[in-house]
Amino acid sequence: MKRLILGVMSFVVCMILGQSLVANASVKVYHQRSTALINHPSSLRGLNNSKVKYVKVPRRYTHMRKSHDSNKIKAIHGNKVTFKTRFLLPDPGKGHQHWGNPQSIAVSKSGYMYIVYCPKNARNKGRIVRYDMKRLSQIGVTKDPKLLQSVYVKHNGKYSAKQKDIQRAIKAGGIFDTGHGQSLAYNLKSHALYMWRDDKTKSGAPASTSGYIEHISTKTLKPDRAISFHLVSHGFIHGGNVLAFDKYGNAYFWSNPGNGVNLYKGKISKHHVIFRRTDQIFRHLPGTHVQSMGYNPKRGRLYLVADDSVASFPAKRLKGHGSLTNHSFNWSELSPKRETEGLTFDGSGHGYLLTNHSPEVLLSTTVY
Repeated sequence: MKRLILGVMSFVVCMILGQSLVANASVKVYHQRSTALINHPSSLRGLNNSKVKYVKVPRRYTHMRKSHDSNKIKAIHGNKVTFKTRFLLPDPGKGHQHWGNPQSIAVSKSGYMYIVYCPKNARNKGRIVRYDMKRLSQIGVTKDPKLLQSVYVKHNGKYSAKQKDIQRAIKAGGIFDTGHGQSLAYNLKSHALYMWRDDKTKSGAPASTSGYIEHISTKTLKPDRAISFHLVSHGFIHGGNVLAFDKYGNAYFWSNPGNGVNLYKGKISKHHVIFRRTDQIFRHLPGTHVQSMGYNPKRGRLYLVADDSVASFPAKRLKGHGSLTNHSFNWSELSPKRETEGLTFDGSGHGYLLTNHSPEVLLSTTVY
């Protein structure tokens, strides 16, 4: 009876807020009545971060052939970095599920890698797949990445013992309302997974003025609770395309409303969300589209990813009114143009780069 009441209440709250119901009857929805935004327009000032160069989205992305055993992505301009294939992601997925079009990646302290897949023919819907990286490495997948890529391809009508062993290191969650799916993030302090659900209309516009942050269960790989809120102060602000956490539990996202990079810093608790628009607006964008945001705990830097262009800066310089200067920034232009979907880091400071065409995860050869 309690579950029934909870389900009805969640449905009512979602309808009031203009949000569709998450495809999971056990999701607890908390309605935050106060604004989730602290914004002082009079304190805003522009920052000429000219070290960051704008990279326009290419007309066509480079597609890697499935016959390749490994690939490389390198910086052709700016700070040097090289990423090498770590995991060629399964193609097809379990039970011939479509695991193409990966949108975001998160890596936990315990060594799990979580990837959000959003099939293009299922608007605002997707699933999370968890990979046990330690187990996959023990099996030999990192030495032979194609083992993972073909793990769900039967030979003579059956799976080999090796394939079954690899499959046990993979857990696929069910379909739920993910929105665009670019915002999966791991809170380094609380060890929790979160997503900012950003449903879009057919034209690509936000489906609602409400914000909706979901806590992801690491057991079911689906939302188990959520907070619905509004970012309103001197007008509405739309967020939600990306999300990142630092080692102190601070949450971040960035957007481009037309005047440059607007950066937001805040906290997400069980029942409450609060963000503050930081006072420095970056005049130079890394690229056309807001694709991802990452945090390197080894270097204490935040990363803005857009169309194979990556800009970074020290998170601590966002404190107060902000003390970032042009010299605070690093920037890299990556090639070949693979459509970078996500960037996250492990405790050693090495970066995991999620790319499309065809889907894979590459690891930086050095601390980045």
